Amino acid sequence: MSLLVQKYGGTSVGSIERIEQVADKVAGFRAQGHDMVVVLSAMSGETNRLIGLAQQVQETPDPRELDVLVSTGEQVTIALLCMALKKRGVDARSYTGSQVRILTDSSFTKARIQSIDEENMRADLKAGRVVVVAGFQGVDEQGNITTLGRGGSDTTGVALAAALSADECQIYTDVDGVYTTDPRVCERARRLEKITFEEMLEMASQGSKVLQIRSVEFAGKYKVPLRVLHSFKEGPGTLITLDEEDSTMEQPIVSGIAFNRDEAKVTVAGVPDTPGVAAKILAPIGAANIEVDVIVQNVSADGTTDLTFTVHKNDMNKAVSVLEAVAKDIGAREVRSDDKVAKVSIVGVGMRSHAGVASRMFTALAEDRINIQMITTSEIKISVIIDERYLELAVRSLHTAFGLDAEPSESRVRG
Repeated sequence: MSLLVQKYGGTSVGSIERIEQVADKVAGFRAQGHDMVVVLSAMSGETNRLIGLAQQVQETPDPRELDVLVSTGEQVTIALLCMALKKRGVDARSYTGSQVRILTDSSFTKARIQSIDEENMRADLKAGRVVVVAGFQGVDEQGNITTLGRGGSDTTGVALAAALSADECQIYTDVDGVYTTDPRVCERARRLEKITFEEMLEMASQGSKVLQIRSVEFAGKYKVPLRVLHSFKEGPGTLITLDEEDSTMEQPIVSGIAFNRDEAKVTVAGVPDTPGVAAKILAPIGAANIEVDVIVQNVSADGTTDLTFTVHKNDMNKAVSVLEAVAKDIGAREVRSDDKVAKVSIVGVGMRSHAGVASRMFTALAEDRINIQMITTSEIKISVIIDERYLELAVRSLHTAFGLDAEPSESRVRG
């Protein structure tokens, strides 16, 4: 039979009852003869609770000690699941990230995996045990506990699947697959049977919260078949696969509509239009560890120009503070900001072979009198920045314009 790596998120193990349900599911797969590796998150809300405790003691918690603290959440769930499996007569053994030896760099709270020692896991699998691994964590060369950042359990699951050459990595969550857009925003969204790694990566980077971006990157790099499934509902879910596998099939122009409410726009106005001025503006932003998304520079007028870019809402005030000092230095007129914007993106590998995609998008938005403030494109994506209050209208309009609506009887909401 197959070697399966299954990852269960926080809502899937959020109570003893749910852990028992996961144990039933895992025991069922084991009874079918599958070799099983299970990766668990902490119980839903537990990581936030632990971070809250840390902030009560230290306003900005020490990163090393924070990783020691928050990594305990997963230790609870892996032990409980093993107990539940043993109760069902299924031999199981739990491992923390350091026990597996998921070796990472030393970037506390956002570490990256460097290697995995799969020897103990393979021995357990050979002995017929279910291997249960704490997600979200690893260990550096000095033996320090590290964590992989929010959503890091997805990355743990994919990394283990790659290391073990698993037949499939299954991500169990509170949705039954990847949808054409968020069903809570557009009730006619539909579940996709398949989506390419390339499309899923764009969807995740543009705001889709189903999978952590790094897990999709990892799966694509190591060609790990990845499937998103509902923890407690039966169904095929969505298979995330290589583009080449579907090369003989006609691809839809657009596979999905992604959006992000966490955008803020910053403008440095009246900038002298001279070589190197953009670097003088953006270099200090990068040095302040602020990520920049969409960038637009206006055509020069009277020897000056405006440079506008977007950042995460949480970074807007910090960016403005940095830029006010820069503006004085380069002789810019003013710095403006706006946190009432949002980003909407259309994504699809079919865009490569179809002309007129951008015009269809812009026409659909214009018909609903939605003004486009900024535009950015890639080979399989077009993103626009719009007024936040028109976000949901824009998503529904584009979903219809590109033929993504399900029939009324087919539409489903999230579980």
